[in-house]
Amino acid sequence: MSGSDTAPFLSQADDTDDGPAPGTPGLPGSMGNPKSEDPAVPDQEGLQRITGLSSGHSALIVAVLCYINLLNYMDRFTVAGVLPDIEQFFDIGDGSSGLIQTVFISSYMVLAPVFGYLGDRYNRKYLMCGGIAFWSLVTLGSSFIPRERFWLLLLTRGLVGVGEASYSTIAPTLIADLFVADQRSRMLSVFYFAIPVGSGLGYIAGSKVKDVAGDWHWALRVTPGLGVLAVVLLFLVVQEPPRGAVERHSDSPPLNPTSWWADLRALARNLIFGLITCLTGVLGVGLGVEISRRLRRTNPRADPLVCAAGLLGSAPFLFLALACARGSIVATYIFIFIGETLLSMNWAIVADILLYVVIPTRRSTAEAFQIVLSHLLGDAGSPYLIGSISDRLRRDWPPSFLSEFRALQFSLMLCAFVGALGGAAFLGTAIFIESDRRQAQLHVQGLLPETGPTDDRIVVPQRGRSTRVPVSSVLI
Repeated sequence: MSGSDTAPFLSQADDTDDGPAPGTPGLPGSMGNPKSEDPAVPDQEGLQRITGLSSGHSALIVAVLCYINLLNYMDRFTVAGVLPDIEQFFDIGDGSSGLIQTVFISSYMVLAPVFGYLGDRYNRKYLMCGGIAFWSLVTLGSSFIPRERFWLLLLTRGLVGVGEASYSTIAPTLIADLFVADQRSRMLSVFYFAIPVGSGLGYIAGSKVKDVAGDWHWALRVTPGLGVLAVVLLFLVVQEPPRGAVERHSDSPPLNPTSWWADLRALARNLIFGLITCLTGVLGVGLGVEISRRLRRTNPRADPLVCAAGLLGSAPFLFLALACARGSIVATYIFIFIGETLLSMNWAIVADILLYVVIPTRRSTAEAFQIVLSHLLGDAGSPYLIGSISDRLRRDWPPSFLSEFRALQFSLMLCAFVGALGGAAFLGTAIFIESDRRQAQLHVQGLLPETGPTDDRIVVPQRGRSTRVPVSSVLI
């Protein structure tokens, strides 16, 4: 059993000798030997010897972390589910209500590197316990703020970022130290699947708890209670494995952390893609909105058509980025820049489409389902799918670094194909967008009454004549 779990809260990691230098035979990525001669991935018995945890206990730890991640995103989107009630209670406008999320994200963004630094150096279990307990107390306190203290609600939402940053930056590293290779990919896919599900549940729980209790404040009192349970489970179930031991295939002492400045210098060399993504996201969103705004003057189907053009246009550039990856890294980055810019054009437009084809009383639920379905069909399972395709391709090829590169390159090309399918789907959306929007507008204006439960009937043949009967009777 790893001794790190019994270390004092925020205790510094023990000083140990550095691991073998790069190039040592037998280590993954060494310069001396090809990767095909690396030690095999440890089996269950080997993992248990290294981590001090059985396979069942490791899976239970992942289950607890998934529960907390689900709760994490539930809390983040609960406020969105009762946002109109918050606006009415505090007598604020859309700008001030939008500030609630801005304050939270800003706090979360600033504090994430702080907890990243702490998580690489101190006991991760106790960091998460403290952060989640603090987040639960602050969230509960925010439900008792009087109507004349809106600034206090902004403060509490900012403090919630403390708890969420302490968890989101640390929990995946625990999973990485419990599993390797395909097992790690599977566990991480399960862990991140909690994001879309938790987001959708947050919308639904916020609005439904408010409806049942008759008071929006109770929506903010659900997740703190679940947070207490999360802290108890985290404290009793989770045990911290030694950092990096499963990847070294050895139960030797944990690796020594380097200085933060050394960490930043090393990471800076890997952040070019991230910077491109940030820049293209801003550029693509603004470009898509502006093009759509101008085209709407002459074409009422401009929104889905712009989304279709963005996705269809991005597909060949993303394909070229992968095709050129081995030959020219500069060309790869250029194609990625163009492709991601076109891909980002639909983000804001899709949100606008969803809001204007759904009546106001159903928009939160629609947002919830949109979040669930978009992640379910996208980033929830795609990492595992891409990795599985890559692994399958490598089975038929001789083991080498080039084989690994080619397998991952070919599997990632699936993304360009899926992007083209998305563009085709938006072209289909353009056929129905006008009528759907018109129906929603007529309903809001009271010109298209909603069909009630008593009118939920269909026409069926009965005794030689047509008659209207309830749908439920036909299903039965």
